[in-house]
Amino acid sequence: MTEKEFSKRVIEAGGAAYIVGGWVRDKLMGKAPNDKDYVVVGLTKEQFSETFPEAKLIGNSFPVFLVEIDGVKCEVAFARKECKVGTGYKGFAVSVEDISIEEDLYRRDTTVNSIALNIATGDLVDPYGGKRDIEAGVLRPVSEHFAEDPVRALRAARQAAQLEFTVTDELIGAMGKCRDELQDEPAERIFGELKKALSTRKPSTFFRVLYQADLLQELFPEIYALIGKTQPVEFHPEGDAFKHSMNLMDKVAELTDNPVVIFSGLVHDIGKGVTPTNMLPHHYDHEKHGLTVLAEWNSRAKFPNQWVKSASLVIEEHMRAPLLRKSGKIVELIILLDKMKKYIAPGDFCKIIAVDHGSLPVYLQYYDDLRDKILSVNGDMAPANLRGREIGLWLNQQRAKVCTDWLREKGVL
Repeated sequence: MTEKEFSKRVIEAGGAAYIVGGWVRDKLMGKAPNDKDYVVVGLTKEQFSETFPEAKLIGNSFPVFLVEIDGVKCEVAFARKECKVGTGYKGFAVSVEDISIEEDLYRRDTTVNSIALNIATGDLVDPYGGKRDIEAGVLRPVSEHFAEDPVRALRAARQAAQLEFTVTDELIGAMGKCRDELQDEPAERIFGELKKALSTRKPSTFFRVLYQADLLQELFPEIYALIGKTQPVEFHPEGDAFKHSMNLMDKVAELTDNPVVIFSGLVHDIGKGVTPTNMLPHHYDHEKHGLTVLAEWNSRAKFPNQWVKSASLVIEEHMRAPLLRKSGKIVELIILLDKMKKYIAPGDFCKIIAVDHGSLPVYLQYYDDLRDKILSVNGDMAPANLRGREIGLWLNQQRAKVCTDWLREKGVL
């Protein structure tokens, strides 16, 4: 069934079909839209089921149907109004009877997401100025209902980063009203928005907007703690540890869209947040402290294992990696990076190091070549008279020798 055929059947049953939300917004922005969200007005659940007997009913709190349109399984919802009766995103009473498309759009978060496209006529339904705000590049709330779902505050900050729009004072105020309920939101909802934000072209916008709304300390205290942590000016003219982390994260995001790698860059200096004031601007042992801070954050956020392993490697090695000179230590790190490649690719580790330090040491510039030479030496090649620990010592010595020869070839030694 084509989209036009779907719309025609809805009209014949006495209703109207619309595309709503992000697809319409992206189309107006001249971007390639993603998945379509459909809303039907003027039909009951029973009428829709009679019109589309092949549709599958899903959803608990309000009816949503799965319908195949243009070869894709699409969600079709009914225009609805919501009344706040409890806390969090589940604390709503929902009404779907005799609801207009304008009423449905009124309950949405920002004006740029509150535009509908009538499939049959091609007309836009834009009662709240979404097209105007797209053209101006601003985000503003549709109504007072914004704060009723607290995660909308994170979503708005993420959209600011994703769309590269500015946020109005009105939106900052609405986000601030979400503070109390955000504390009770499930960790997975907060992580979901963080993950999406880290995949944007300038993820620092996400954290800066949350700071404007006075939400950063509540949601991400580990990042907030970096604010005001001064650093030696000769190494960090950009300012405190927060500014440095934001700048590094954005530069890493220019090199990859992998949120795991970008997160690892974000937290590389997270240990600086607990540096005592009397030690500033120095941050001795911040790598060790960073692992502790990450573990405490993870106990609350429940990050995927890959995120924790990748970030831990970067935190622990980001200061040491550019400074290694002894062949034995270089071999240790090369082998460690090879073992950890299922969590973070060595090339991605190198991207973070290069951004943080401005360049890469030669052994990381040619990581693949050196790794292959080091790993070409294995325990099976050890002299027959060696046993147990002796084989390990021999292996380390031989690999260090291979590394020394390689470094000489490169003119490093």
